[in-house]
Amino acid sequence: GRMQPGVAALFAVARRAPERAASFDFGFALGPRINAAGRLADMTLGIECLLTDDTMRAAELAAQLDAINRERREVEAGMREAAEATVQRYGDGDTPPAVALFDPGFHEGVVGIVAGRLKDRLHRPTFAFACGADGALKGSGRSIPGFHLRDALDLVAKRHPGLLLRFGGHAMAAGCTLAAGGFETFEQALRAVAGEWLDAATLERRLAVDGPLEPQWFDAPTVALLDAQVWGQGFEAPVFCDEVQVVQQRLVGEKHMKLRLRHGSAVREAIWFGHADPVPERLRLAYRLSLDEWNGQQRVQMVVEAGLEATA
Repeated sequence: GRMQPGVAALFAVARRAPERAASFDFGFALGPRINAAGRLADMTLGIECLLTDDTMRAAELAAQLDAINRERREVEAGMREAAEATVQRYGDGDTPPAVALFDPGFHEGVVGIVAGRLKDRLHRPTFAFACGADGALKGSGRSIPGFHLRDALDLVAKRHPGLLLRFGGHAMAAGCTLAAGGFETFEQALRAVAGEWLDAATLERRLAVDGPLEPQWFDAPTVALLDAQVWGQGFEAPVFCDEVQVVQQRLVGEKHMKLRLRHGSAVREAIWFGHADPVPERLRLAYRLSLDEWNGQQRVQMVVEAGLEATA
């Protein structure tokens, strides 16, 4: 009850309960609404929302931010469809060591999100570009472990003087501005650097797991204990791995798979976000734990990170 009015208003429009706030709420509910203003409109809207002491003004600003975030999601969805259509040309084993995309319809404020989504899907350093108001190409990139994105841009700039008007960033995320008409040169130059720096092992997707979780730890106190910790780069939250039998599966929200699983002697609920394809009867799942609340009742849920069909 001691939140600033703006934080309380953001919780309200996001339909999240502040008394049960977790890092997920700040990273995936409040944060995107504040960021959306800077991507599509005026970033001072988010700043004012956080600073105002006026409850009514906070509610008004939070509603604006929520509307802008919905627009951002629609813009992103359209851009992702265009990007997906572009990468469909890559066959199995034909994905280049680095990917760069440009579409005249891309929005400058959302290219970083699209680059991140495609990086996750392809497991390749990825840049997405849009036309800036000044006619130059504005790009944002996301990388994978083992490929320092800012250093790669520095090498591209040295090899092709005048191509990059400006650039900056760090190992995992960077941005750059290209002269108009420079996209094809940049794409080839980035691929060349990636081909020199990345080997087959680095380009293979890997997920570190913490092994199986004993049944006695599938409870709300364990989830609360994990949620209360500070996780981050180089100190990731635990991801467990177990073999399960799929009892039931159904698609929710058109792009997420809701699962009921037999795990040992227990039947558990699971959700696989962003996975719409049917899953086999037996799976080896990598998952983390979360609390799912429905009608005032809490239950432990498995949030799937990855899956492999179980071997006989």
